[in-house]
Amino acid sequence: MTETLLNIALLIAVLFLLGVYVSWRATRLDRLHVRLETARAGLDAALVRRAAVALELAASRQLDPATSLLLAAAAHEARIADNENREFAESDLSRALRAVIDQPDFRRTVAAREDGADLLDDLDAAIRKVGYARSFYNNAVTATRSARRKLLPRVLPLSGRAPLPEFFEIDDAPPET
Repeated sequence: MTETLLNIALLIAVLFLLGVYVSWRATRLDRLHVRLETARAGLDAALVRRAAVALELAASRQLDPATSLLLAAAAHEARIADNENREFAESDLSRALRAVIDQPDFRRTVAAREDGADLLDDLDAAIRKVGYARSFYNNAVTATRSARRKLLPRVLPLSGRAPLPEFFEIDDAPPET
């Protein structure tokens, strides 16, 4: 009789520890998904800010009309792009910004005008923040995908119905100057 009670107690202890472990893994996955959502919100904010600064530069009358039109069109497309086309639109904006900023004497010309130096500082900060935000987001995607590839989350539906996160790949290389 005591041997049976000991086996039952041992089974209950093993089941309890297994339950604690599964709960811990589910909580970890949930935290990773929250981190992923936060990183995505930060990335979206950085992309919107960069497009806003690009539109501000295009409307500032500090560029020639053709350059202003090119930059405004790329920034507008980046702001209205849907999820499917967002990476392409953001890459186009990056290329347009590089084409504008890498023009000879661009920085000197813009900085010499009223509020030009502040506008250049805002633009440089926005471009840097996009690179950082994309890096943070892609790191969060890597961690989440790695955790979801483990055996337990694949056997038990610990991540619920959350889709497998995708990397956000854009051309965000900063201008040469």
